[in-house]
Amino acid sequence: MNHEASRDLYDRALSVLPGGVNSSVRATQPYPAFIERGDGGHVVDADGNRYIDYVMGYGPLLLGHDLPESVQAAIQSSMSEGPMYGAPTEIEVELAEFVARHVPSVEMLRFVNSGTEATVSAVRLARGYTGREKIVVMQGGYHGAQESTLVAGDAENARSSSPGVPQTFAEHTIPVPFNDSEAIEDVFETHGEEIAAVLTEPLLGNTAGVPPVEGYHELLRELCDDSGALLIFDEVMTGFRVGGLQCAQGKLGVTPDLTTFAKIIGGGFPAGAVGGPAEIVESFTPAGDVFQSGTFSGHPVAMAAGLETLRYAAENDVYDHVNRLGEQLRTGIADIVADRAPGYTILGTDSMFKLVFTRAGATDVDEACVPGYRQSPDSECFDHCPKTGADVESAETDRWDRLFRPAMKEEGIFLTANQLESQFVSDAHTDEDVEQTLEAYKEFFE
Repeated sequence: MNHEASRDLYDRALSVLPGGVNSSVRATQPYPAFIERGDGGHVVDADGNRYIDYVMGYGPLLLGHDLPESVQAAIQSSMSEGPMYGAPTEIEVELAEFVARHVPSVEMLRFVNSGTEATVSAVRLARGYTGREKIVVMQGGYHGAQESTLVAGDAENARSSSPGVPQTFAEHTIPVPFNDSEAIEDVFETHGEEIAAVLTEPLLGNTAGVPPVEGYHELLRELCDDSGALLIFDEVMTGFRVGGLQCAQGKLGVTPDLTTFAKIIGGGFPAGAVGGPAEIVESFTPAGDVFQSGTFSGHPVAMAAGLETLRYAAENDVYDHVNRLGEQLRTGIADIVADRAPGYTILGTDSMFKLVFTRAGATDVDEACVPGYRQSPDSECFDHCPKTGADVESAETDRWDRLFRPAMKEEGIFLTANQLESQFVSDAHTDEDVEQTLEAYKEFFE
């Protein structure tokens, strides 16, 4: 493949954009592919190279790049009436009503503009509602570029994970390993009356989709109930993808106090939301005293795109299609690397999938990890399968980044920028796309 145009664009970008990109995760070596357009389940770069796209905007594009006519019509109609108003519109009420009808925990929403803004607002709301300050987060989880969660270390030695974040933020944040019941119980025993909320993803989407162990989220729910803390599910990635319209919380059968949304809720446009019971969400101004506001919040174009995307998904068997293809990819890749287990691990559920280059010798079992939305202690491979973000981060990330991803790109398969990010199937993908993808995986491993 020729990549000269992307190389030249990257050279220009380095002069005017830090690192040549506008989001750190888009930086790949030696330079990223600059995308010119999308086409169904594919993207075409500036050099005319065509790829099967499993990045899908890092999750928002449930329907793919060619939006159905009904979604296009809703977007165009909204745009033709004016870009935005700084005043309420009916479409934001309709989207809120749709979400409240389908997501178990949601009675009321406050729309914002991104996943980061949603989690920032949810943390502030939890602190304001409870009158407490400490937030528990999962190591390896990601909740946007916000000060309260850009924290590393452990419960006793939390520290800021980025320059520019004062250490005082870390003093109010308690990182614990995902799936570690003993660690979270110890934290609540020590700090229970100080904890405003536990903030967790249903699965660790930004560390390859590590799923919860059976009973873990139920334990979080119990600990929060006993202590008066709130349980916040960050469903920015899983919302309206895992578990369909009920989201991951519906699939898990665990009801959080607050939920953050973004990505699919905006149908490919910048949008996010915080949802939960009216009693809590009405603590936001002007109904309550917890300040939250935004010029572009509830932007009518994003609201129209999100609502029509969700309506289309509900009426056209979208989830059956994307989940079937996701299962084909996970099982197909598992078959390809079966004789190499435990050197490789396949993670994901529903329309999410990821191959992790697990470090060989981690276990003596021959069975590979079984993808899914929960990990069962009864599985033969339970001890081997990743439980935390650290388990994925300790895998052979350089080998994935420097060898596997570039090789797949040359085969016409567009994967996320690193081993940590989940990959996504859209309604526009086909069985032929999956077959071609599996052939490319097979070619690499033979």
